[in-house]
Amino acid sequence: MKTLYYRLNQKILKFAMRFMDWSLPTLLEGEDSVLKLPSFIKNKGINRVLIVTDKGLMSLHILDPLFKELDNSGVSYVIFDKVEPNPTIPCIEECKDTYIANNCEGVIAFGGGSPMDCAKAALARVVRPNKPIRKMRGYLKVNKKLPPLFAVPTTAGTGSETTLAAVVTDPVTHEKNAIADPCLRPKYAVLDPNLTKGLPPHITSTTGMDALTHAVEAYIGKSNVRSTIRYSEEAVKLIFANLEKAYRNGNDIEARNNMLKASFLAGNAFTRAFVGYVHAIAHNLGGMYNTPHGLANAVILPIVLEWYGKSVYKPLAKLSDLIGLTDINESNENKAKAFINEIKRMNKDMNIPTSFDFIKESDIHLLVKRALKEGNPGYPVPKIMNYKECEKVIRKIMGQ
Repeated sequence: MKTLYYRLNQKILKFAMRFMDWSLPTLLEGEDSVLKLPSFIKNKGINRVLIVTDKGLMSLHILDPLFKELDNSGVSYVIFDKVEPNPTIPCIEECKDTYIANNCEGVIAFGGGSPMDCAKAALARVVRPNKPIRKMRGYLKVNKKLPPLFAVPTTAGTGSETTLAAVVTDPVTHEKNAIADPCLRPKYAVLDPNLTKGLPPHITSTTGMDALTHAVEAYIGKSNVRSTIRYSEEAVKLIFANLEKAYRNGNDIEARNNMLKASFLAGNAFTRAFVGYVHAIAHNLGGMYNTPHGLANAVILPIVLEWYGKSVYKPLAKLSDLIGLTDINESNENKAKAFINEIKRMNKDMNIPTSFDFIKESDIHLLVKRALKEGNPGYPVPKIMNYKECEKVIRKIMGQ
């Protein structure tokens, strides 16, 4: 009965999503495109913005050229650089208070997924001052137009510059939950490969595998439509062709640019077609142990794909054909297994572990419970997972 309820819920949501606005963000692309952003903002009639970022990026002075151009364009700005990895509710509240106290008219979210999630959630609180973050968790609970949000990714992985979700960590319960609403989707995004040149190899690899997880989970799920299929396929091709190049040579601008495109396309795919159990488990590892999201996805992806078994052979076989892994006459099963093995090979060659040894035995029950609560019924996964199956998967993630 539970499975029938989950599938009905997913079908209703897929039908309802036909009537939502799926307009893509307006893009500024290419080398030094971030320097065009201030005049673009000024032309929108915006004179004062809040810049949401983190202290690490500030210390690297990556934003200095942007600050200079903002000054030249006559756009004043206030900096909120207290964003932490996996932004918490208090962090978001402080960001919201900074926006209001300084009479800002828009936000530039500059960085990885954390600054963007923080900015989205803070703006949701700006327009919903009487609705706390905990009441916004889930789908369609903001439902009000946000002030202009300009998203500037410095990693190629989260796709947050084009998604309708903000992931928030509750420091009291150590839960990591998503707020999902079309109004959270940025209207403007900047894809500047120069901003990703300084990424360390381990960040390049794990954020890239995050993008791959987005594309694959959207592709194998049951809420795909023509556009999301196209986005996922193109993202997968770009990632397999460029991720290891960017990992080995951080100054390869073409590879960096292609990875930004891949991340954007994968974000377009999963923001409508959703993700699956990889993310459900990864989010809860992040909430409980502060595990970097991309790293968690990279480790969990091949394990969950193997658990799905024959339910994903056909779509994974198509992806295998797309990247030329196997002979066209091979069976779908062999093609799918070759695709999963290629993910494992990439992880190994980029020094990503195969398991995590920090998961505590005493936490398994709570991890399973929270992962299934997130995944069911919201994620249109190819096969429904029960408690025992989820526990078995988590133990495999532990290396057991």
